[in-house]
Amino acid sequence: MSTVRYSRKELNEKFGEKQEAEIQRLLAKGTIPDDQLNLSDIPEITDWSNAVRHNQFYRPVKQQTSIRLDADVLAWFKAQGKGYQTRMNEILRDAMLKELKNHQ
Repeated sequence: MSTVRYSRKELNEKFGEKQEAEIQRLLAKGTIPDDQLNLSDIPEITDWSNAVRHNQFYRPVKQQTSIRLDADVLAWFKAQGKGYQTRMNEILRDAMLKELKNHQ
């Protein structure tokens, strides 16, 4: 996935008059300092113990290693096609998370 950038001219071509008017209205407002934001309808979260990461951009640090696997197990994973190492990692991660959850 890559970032797409548009020039102001390209944006004007993509948006209609209604969208352009909304953009101009928002730009005219300027930036509101944090201490002037009204957050009364948003409760502050102080307990993050049950938080779950659902971020498609999260990438754990990978570490290269060498492991010994049964030949038939490795053949089974490889037979499923490209990405077999990623699938192996996902299965191990699921097992790890279940184990961690059971010990809480």
